[in-house]
Amino acid sequence: MRIYSLQDFIKYLDLNGELIRIRAEVDARLEVTEISIRALKEGMPALLFENVKGAKFPLAMNVLASDKRIELALGKHPDQLGEELITFMEDAMPPGPKVFFKHAGITKRIFSTLPRKTCRPTSQEVVINPDLNDIPVITSWPEDGGPFITLPQVFTYDPHDGKRNVGMYRMQIFDGQTTGMHWQIQKGGGFHYYQARKMDREFEIAVALGTDPALLLATVAALPEGIDEVMFSGFLRGKRTRMVKGKSVSIKVPADAEFILEGTVHLTELRMEGPFGDHFGHYSHASKFPVFHINKVTHRKNPIYPATVVGRPPMEDKYLGNATQQVLGPLIRLIHPEICNLWAYYEAGFHNLLVVSVEERYQKEAMKTALSIMGEGQLSLTKCIVTVSEDVNPRDFNAVLTAIRENFDPAYDFIMIPKVPLDTLDFTSYKMNLGSKMIMDATRSGNADKTKASESEIGSLIKIIDNRVLDWNLLGETLLVVSVQDNGRDVVNKLTKSEELVGPKIIAAVSPDVDIRNQEQAIWGIFTRFDAERDIMFAEEKLVGISPLFKGKMGIDATWKKGYPAPLVMSDEIVKKVDERWDSYWK
Repeated sequence: MRIYSLQDFIKYLDLNGELIRIRAEVDARLEVTEISIRALKEGMPALLFENVKGAKFPLAMNVLASDKRIELALGKHPDQLGEELITFMEDAMPPGPKVFFKHAGITKRIFSTLPRKTCRPTSQEVVINPDLNDIPVITSWPEDGGPFITLPQVFTYDPHDGKRNVGMYRMQIFDGQTTGMHWQIQKGGGFHYYQARKMDREFEIAVALGTDPALLLATVAALPEGIDEVMFSGFLRGKRTRMVKGKSVSIKVPADAEFILEGTVHLTELRMEGPFGDHFGHYSHASKFPVFHINKVTHRKNPIYPATVVGRPPMEDKYLGNATQQVLGPLIRLIHPEICNLWAYYEAGFHNLLVVSVEERYQKEAMKTALSIMGEGQLSLTKCIVTVSEDVNPRDFNAVLTAIRENFDPAYDFIMIPKVPLDTLDFTSYKMNLGSKMIMDATRSGNADKTKASESEIGSLIKIIDNRVLDWNLLGETLLVVSVQDNGRDVVNKLTKSEELVGPKIIAAVSPDVDIRNQEQAIWGIFTRFDAERDIMFAEEKLVGISPLFKGKMGIDATWKKGYPAPLVMSDEIVKKVDERWDSYWK
């Protein structure tokens, strides 16, 4: 089946038993969030809410919230597509006609990258004046600043050279005609906005709501700056993307979208946006961002509005993010031939933990590679990079911990980089867009102390060392996670400096809301709640000249701290409501 639109894909999901239609009336404020989260965790199909309270259009959620649905969207496993792409690129150096015949499938996809014009755009079948109140825009979490468009595909064009960017930036609904435009740092749309302000030129944009999976995945992919997402979507789909000139703007928009919002972002207008429950599992603080003024709305006949929920993992962004890094990850070998593989952990919000396997051709090449990655595009926002040897699978967290236990020596293998740009959503430094990063080199070295921990000995020692520890869990004989109510730094400092407590290489303290028995939740609890400069400590710390020297166990105070935004928790009222209505949704 050819898939050019969201509705094509929904029909395809239905044919494959991957869609549930919910006819009961539901509320876009919080209720659909709770339903979709439970459905995802139970492995249920995608959801089509046909009767949303107060809205004129149906609502689709969890459309790509499983590995199976990702594979249906791409026509093959994303790992396979990624390896085919890198094999083609490596064989094409130098290019020749035999390469294109040898890789016929990839060649067809590459020839599909050029967008094509159409005179029959379904996205413009209906043209109306803007009124966002008719659309079932969801409010995801109880303390959100209002309803947010959570799957917008924002089309901007560089006013200097005309290059296009398609990005996904949350949009808070202010009224029927205006929204926020949450341009974070290192985002293509934000760079175009910067250029427009610099040139004092009116900034037209368009927002597509509801496209086929290929264009959606291209939108969320961390493509290098200047690479056209529309062209990449043609590669993913294997068919050219249809585009058309907007009705009230001079820029091109997707011809097969469900909705198109056309308008301008004023160059000097800022408005308070947020808070919003984000993919780090906490509310992001309210702050001032640009405002999008909608002049015209076009949509297809009988459109479907798409939405997603982000928050404490796992959420749908797990599958979106994993798929895009499976396809694009191997391409980094073109720039860094020493890299064998890499993996950003969705559990940590992707940006907070990246593991890179490196074949070292000379001493400390892995550290050079990590420093280089920290200066490249979206990867430059990574907070923690761990390098491992070529035979370690970066996706296997236990294998990574083993590499740390056997190879990591902080005296030689740790770098902390303070006062640098950080993901806008990271709140741990208390300063938006600024923070600190760290690198841990766990490639094969032979320098490290490989003493293994005895769980029975640890259990008896912890309470003696500090009775404020509520619970503990040892991951991979390397990472000791302790749960504490407060005074996390003091507890970690005592455990880290204890000579009796041997074995664990890293000791991390988390707050009681983190399930330390669940590895997914433990990774989330640790890597979203510490600042490297403030919250990392070692058994021994001193300066040699102006260079820091660290020895012994590494400690991380990853407890929730005063000034941090609250973690995301659904209201008891909504939980009870969904409990009571659960069976009725599926009738």
